[in-house]
Amino acid sequence: MIRIAIVDDHAMVRAGLRQFFSDQADFVVVAEAANGHEALNIVRQGEVDVLVMDISMPGQGGVDALAAIKARAPELPVLILSGFAEEHYATTLLRQGASGYLNKDCDPEDIVKAIRTVVRGRKYISAAVAERLADGLGGDGDKALHEQLSERELQVFLRLARGEAVGTMAVSMCLSIKTVSTYRTRVMEKMRLESNSDLTYYALKNGLIA
Repeated sequence: MIRIAIVDDHAMVRAGLRQFFSDQADFVVVAEAANGHEALNIVRQGEVDVLVMDISMPGQGGVDALAAIKARAPELPVLILSGFAEEHYATTLLRQGASGYLNKDCDPEDIVKAIRTVVRGRKYISAAVAERLADGLGGDGDKALHEQLSERELQVFLRLARGEAVGTMAVSMCLSIKTVSTYRTRVMEKMRLESNSDLTYYALKNGLIA
């Protein structure tokens, strides 16, 4: 049996996935979580084979949670199931340790196929994502600006774009204010932006936050 944990802040989404997975003879949902902190608690218990996780959640979202999960359990497959289109996050999160990325509008059978793929230790990517990854092999020139950010820089960027203060961010990320400020400076330089409002505009324009 493949033991699955569902991580999504919408109870209806979790219920729908749980019902759908119950129709698969080799699937069993053993845990659910509504945010990244709860997901990490599930990982600590060590009784799951794969996490199916959204990235847009209150508190510790999926981007932050992915980094924490991969630090604690690097071999655990994390399949991202997001409302954001693949071109917005897929290549970035795959590079940061996600085992696969699917849009919530995908065919349900794609989720089944993806789970069975990542549990075998392989990546699950669509043809469109594979093409974007292949395009990236030639260098960073054609990458979207946010795709050039490191894991930590992306976390800081998304938090700033949502209006989170540096001090609050430092506490929640267990970093010093000076360190967060340094990341903010790097983000601004790499993305060629000048203010937090510029970051918010970029994130909204590119569908990175809702």
